Amino acid sequence: MRDVKEDDVTGLIAYGAYLPHNRLRRSEIGATLGRGGGKGTRAVASYDEDTVSMAVEAGRLALRGLPADGRPQRVLFATAEPPYLDKSNANVIHAGLALDPSALAVDMVGSVRSGAGALVFASEASMPTLAVLSDVRTGLPGGADEQDGGDGAAAFVFGPGSEGAPVIAEILGQASATGEFLDRWRLPGARASRVWEERFGEHAYGPLADAAIADALKQAGITPDDVDVLVATGTHGRAVRSFVRGAGVDRVADGLQSSVGDTGTAHAGLVLADVLDRAEPGQTIAVVVLADGATALLLRTTEALTGRRSTRSVADQIAAGDDGLRYATFLTWRGFLDREPPRRPDPVGPAAPPSRRTASYKYGFTGTRCTECGTVHLPAVRVCVSCYAVDHMAPQPMADVPGTVATYTIDRLAYSPSPPVVAAVVDFDGGGRFSCELTDVDPDAVAIGERVEMTFRRLVTAGGVHNYFWKARPVAPGTIDVQAKGV
Repeated sequence: MRDVKEDDVTGLIAYGAYLPHNRLRRSEIGATLGRGGGKGTRAVASYDEDTVSMAVEAGRLALRGLPADGRPQRVLFATAEPPYLDKSNANVIHAGLALDPSALAVDMVGSVRSGAGALVFASEASMPTLAVLSDVRTGLPGGADEQDGGDGAAAFVFGPGSEGAPVIAEILGQASATGEFLDRWRLPGARASRVWEERFGEHAYGPLADAAIADALKQAGITPDDVDVLVATGTHGRAVRSFVRGAGVDRVADGLQSSVGDTGTAHAGLVLADVLDRAEPGQTIAVVVLADGATALLLRTTEALTGRRSTRSVADQIAAGDDGLRYATFLTWRGFLDREPPRRPDPVGPAAPPSRRTASYKYGFTGTRCTECGTVHLPAVRVCVSCYAVDHMAPQPMADVPGTVATYTIDRLAYSPSPPVVAAVVDFDGGGRFSCELTDVDPDAVAIGERVEMTFRRLVTAGGVHNYFWKARPVAPGTIDVQAKGV
């Protein structure tokens, strides 16, 4: 094995993955419909989450602790379920992560294969590039896609290594094989995908997968025996299993099917993040994605990995999930069960001009700190509420600052797709007070003094416009000290 200096190569320098809080027990499906369901759970994006909000959450974990020279100068957003068409979704992610205006943000949307493309293009970049893979997977009630799918996101920063942002995994090689055939498809506006007969897809994918991994191994100058871990995912389960059986690799990564489900565009990234959470330096990882062809990416971990793992592991997020979601609630969130809304005025969508004027606050959750007395203000103001100094303000990023619930109320009358609304006043560590909604919380378990963190969510969609902003949620175990230290 050749020696690698992490600060003189281009490779993976940071990563993060996000799983939503809610889980649906598959047995719930069978109990309601009288058939189907299966064992285990699937991850479910909440009513206030979509592929963009989950992408921001994964990106925040990937960027945490990166120095200025490691901050992304490119953003690639891959998903098969974009919240917007004819408008860039990546721009919202760019704003939510408070990236520099000079950073280009572009979408790679419409298919699961876009996730593999984003990883490949980012891995070849000569500047820090963020690839974010996110998906919300569903299908018709009682179908295999609903049962086997899952929701989640993963983010990876590739670029030249530096002292503050060393390469944690070197890119050894990558290759793809493309072929046009009808396996899985969904027309614009359709609510669920359709799938061709499974044996045909298995036959079509086999040669493509074999060709992609063979070319990648040849580039790297290694054999299947040199691969320590194989990550194999794709839209065709039988084809993936068939490829794994013939790959000649002893260790195959857990596909997280029993606990999370198949997260589509995000799944290769999610499984790779789980592998990196526990990989040792010097291990070779092969990532193979079967979706409208096959793509293989080979990485070798470096000594820097042990000090640069994600601050919130995939395993910890799986363990923290709440599997109490009811199937009727899941169907309501997915739009398959049209329930009577609250008898309140319909919500109003945000207007473009004020959203633009307050973008750093609305998307980046940046307040101000008075340079005269140190008081933190949310939202940003020109006049200090404590010392009345005018225009003596400095930007104060607050998205990663934890806080404490000072008081709260449970509102059963306010409009919400998932009532009741839990509103709280949060006191942030180091100063600042903010009134916001709590999410991912049991209304009966909220308490004054509870520790919370901020999370990027979609408040409501009205007039065809998604209103993104920030909510608070109970802090995940073991992460509060890391955030407080700014890691």
